[in-house]
Amino acid sequence: MKKHYESVTQLFGIEIPIIQAGMIWASGWRLASAVSNAGGLGIIGSGSMYPDVLREHIQKCKQATSKPFAVNVPLLYPDIEQHFQTIIDEKVPIVFTSAGNPKIHTARLKAAGIKVVHVVSSSKFARKAEEAGCDAVVAEGFEAGGHNGREETTTLVLVPSVCQAVSIPVIAAGGIATGRQACAVMILGAHGVQIGSRFVASLEASSHPRFKSAILSLPEGETELSLKKLTPVRLIKNAFYEKVKQAETHGASEEELLAILGRGRAKKGMFEGDLEEGELEIGQVSSLIQHILPAGEIVREIWDECKSLSHKGFD
Repeated sequence: MKKHYESVTQLFGIEIPIIQAGMIWASGWRLASAVSNAGGLGIIGSGSMYPDVLREHIQKCKQATSKPFAVNVPLLYPDIEQHFQTIIDEKVPIVFTSAGNPKIHTARLKAAGIKVVHVVSSSKFARKAEEAGCDAVVAEGFEAGGHNGREETTTLVLVPSVCQAVSIPVIAAGGIATGRQACAVMILGAHGVQIGSRFVASLEASSHPRFKSAILSLPEGETELSLKKLTPVRLIKNAFYEKVKQAETHGASEEELLAILGRGRAKKGMFEGDLEEGELEIGQVSSLIQHILPAGEIVREIWDECKSLSHKGFD
């Protein structure tokens, strides 16, 4: 297993190749520090934070852990320049970027001594991230929650394709919540895993308790990739989803979909707990999540199971 995961653990200065995804309204300093303290890499999700809020979370995370942590920055975020300046000022060691062109900001971050990882949904974009100077890529399959790629390539297909396409470390994401799944993608060539949905259902996640509880009762097939004319996002099928689905079925324009989406829809659902009119982002793997646990326990449970199986495929 060493040859597969040491490139990630050494790159980030961590013990376990488990990265917690930077999810809006779920991954603040409490979750990030708990994952880092458990030996993985915790990530603060800055996409739902104002610049002053991000600075506060970074500073609190520093107080809560002496281990490395990262910040995720969606490249479509409106105050992105302020976010990057805050990250540089606060000397955050690692940045994960997503939803945009990494070439624009990677050189600036690396000049500040920051390691840069970009989330991709295809081999084409993985090569572009490598050419831009990224230190690693996250290959995120169609199963993933939150904002997703338009290619709809599943993790099982995407991971080996990206591993063939680039020479930098590849971190698998999408449909991973157990040690068996982590082991499977590492057999496929991934050097580590990024996990989102499982950590939404953790004690330290800032997502609303009603949202966490709803995840535990989701059967298979209760999420769907929606809003493809805007930015594709995987949603739980609730009243808001049904409005979007009906509009898309009737050929709604981008403007009409934006009107349905409105403002603060994700906050209403995931942070404030409106399970009907809120935007509830979660991955397909939610159907396997049955308990809300401390983040550290989740890290250890996944890694212990992965290690117990490793001799079967990639030791």
